[in-house]
Amino acid sequence: MAKLPAIFLLQKSPAIPLLSFCSPLFPSFPSSLTSSSSPLHTLSTCRIADVRFGAFRAKIAAGSGSVAPTLPELSGGLKDIYKCCSIWRWKGYSVNFFVKGTGPPLLLVHGFGASIAHWRRNIGVLSENYTVYAIDLLGFGSSDKPLGFSYTMEVWSQLILDFLCEIIKKPTVLIGNSVGSLACVIAASEATQGMVRGIVLLNCAGGMNNKAIVDDWRIRLILPLFWLIDLLLKQRSIASAIFENVKKRENLKNILLSVYGNKESVDEDLITIIKKPADDVGALDAFISIVTGPPGPNPVSLMPKVTVPVLLLWGDKDPFTPIDGPVGKYFSALPSQLSNVNLYLLEGVGHCPHDDRPDLVHEKLLPWLAALPAI
Repeated sequence: MAKLPAIFLLQKSPAIPLLSFCSPLFPSFPSSLTSSSSPLHTLSTCRIADVRFGAFRAKIAAGSGSVAPTLPELSGGLKDIYKCCSIWRWKGYSVNFFVKGTGPPLLLVHGFGASIAHWRRNIGVLSENYTVYAIDLLGFGSSDKPLGFSYTMEVWSQLILDFLCEIIKKPTVLIGNSVGSLACVIAASEATQGMVRGIVLLNCAGGMNNKAIVDDWRIRLILPLFWLIDLLLKQRSIASAIFENVKKRENLKNILLSVYGNKESVDEDLITIIKKPADDVGALDAFISIVTGPPGPNPVSLMPKVTVPVLLLWGDKDPFTPIDGPVGKYFSALPSQLSNVNLYLLEGVGHCPHDDRPDLVHEKLLPWLAALPAI
């Protein structure tokens, strides 16, 4: 999801250029899942561990993780996702994860503000031939949101590597969106023992926040505003007011509409998926830490270290990481420089291709997965 606070608060309109700066990645979600044709409609029974259900509410055990949305608020496909989640204890924290299907493993990693449910339109299709894992990164979804925690890209990439070693225990294809993509790149550049089999990057971010992108005239123009936002967000009362305003349903809807190419994909389920975890204790701390923290490693220094096959899928209507921006230009040039990289531009698609136009993503992703060398 996108960090779009201060500007949105001041302008009260989804101004794309301004949106991209309070946050580099906004999650995405597609249209209704209630029809029988939905890829998640026929989700089979999943493993459930450490999750309790009652009185129409599902509470993740222990920690400061999210209380799952009230089940009657959600479509059937999303209810199945929430019911099939499990808890993994990592460094003393509860990390929420999902698993479904059989076959070679895939790990889905969401972007800023999103969660496992952001993959609602992909899990059903992918799980027909693969074991699909998905995680809520620390600070998001139903995973813990520890107070005062310093979030970094390195923390999330280490979480991914440890999840591969402790839970999946097999060579895995990492599939990430936005900041989740960057976490996958870092993990792949550091992985040992062949644990990463390939990576799929959906509109990869250039950093944990837009402060990483300083060679774009659009960013340089508003750099003083970044500094002002950092200063304001370090005043908790101001940060709280901004955060409360941004997470109002109508504001979230406007933000999502500004970053999705397919406006029909912005439905009530999507808004609920993003809003509910934002109401958790610790969500404000995560928001402040991520927006004001260090941007983390730059993909320019990381990609040459990645030797496994790489698939780049890029929505050409992305306002956060536009294909003509520095990050987009770097990745679009990679196929001519690195033999292990393939790139496809997705026409009319925004920042979250997998939820915006899952059909276009699957059209490129499934053949690429099938062509990977056998484990």
